[in-house]
Amino acid sequence: MSPTADPAQKTIDRMNRYVEKYREKSGTSAHPDASVTEGVVLGLAAHVEQLGRPLCPCNFYPDKQAELDESRRWVCACDEMKQFKYCHCLLFVTPEGLPITEYLPEDHEGRQVYGLVRDPTPDKGREARHQVEASFPV
Repeated sequence: MSPTADPAQKTIDRMNRYVEKYREKSGTSAHPDASVTEGVVLGLAAHVEQLGRPLCPCNFYPDKQAELDESRRWVCACDEMKQFKYCHCLLFVTPEGLPITEYLPEDHEGRQVYGLVRDPTPDKGREARHQVEASFPV
């Protein structure tokens, strides 16, 4: 598949189902502007078809395949989402459309840009919170 080809509807539907299930699991919401979700889902679907995995479409990678070979850090749901419940793509957000920043280190760019955004569902998500110190040493 060429990098500019549109992903198949079947792949888009698959990614939409994944996003909905992960929102339920993490207690997050869709962005109020549906075009935000649509754009990210299309990027994820394109990466599934190109690379076999839903690599985050909101980052720049000099070599996408090398990124996948070296780690799964930016495979959706990315490490930041699983550890901090923070989605820089705005795919998993609060009902107001803001990314949750409550658990981020104070010097993280998300915290600097959005300020403190509390988690409306602290009992859900963050399945990799135990890895926080390994990724972002205090």
